[in-house]
Amino acid sequence: MIQTETTPNPDSLKFLSEKKLSSIGTEEFKKENENEIKIPFVKELLSFKGVELILLSEKFLSVKKTKEVSWNELKPMVISHLNDYFEKNKEPILRENKKKNENVSSNDDTVNKIIEVLDTKIRPAVARDGGDIKFKSFENGVVKVQLQGSCSGCPSSLMTLKQGVQNLLKHYVKEVNSVEAVQ
Repeated sequence: MIQTETTPNPDSLKFLSEKKLSSIGTEEFKKENENEIKIPFVKELLSFKGVELILLSEKFLSVKKTKEVSWNELKPMVISHLNDYFEKNKEPILRENKKKNENVSSNDDTVNKIIEVLDTKIRPAVARDGGDIKFKSFENGVVKVQLQGSCSGCPSSLMTLKQGVQNLLKHYVKEVNSVEAVQ
């Protein structure tokens, strides 16, 4: 059974699944990259009118839509698409062989501390809102992160970034001065 939850972003909705959607962590897919996507489920979902972005996580899927379509139109289509997938497939939508190796491996203690705080304290909170946060870099006291899913383009994401993420990272990792979002 698929349930939905609203997110702080009115153009984004979270679809919760009892079945595992991803066994490889969280991945984001954008309509603008539709031609490069090889996963049929994702490609079909991005072809729905108004679907702009999809974030697939272990137990949820976030869909970000354009203003031209309403949730009343789109929500039943997404639920139906998910149900149809699981009627025909036992495996998660995202499996091992699909994962790009994007884990940042570093011997830098500061970077490792930043990633640990992001993974344990920040990512779970962001996931509750249907999004994800990925570490990109740390240089001269500035942490660069990428906001994904519902958080991407959300009106409150800048406040979340500055008041939540930046304050937490500065508290736990003294080398951090500020946090910036990158694409």
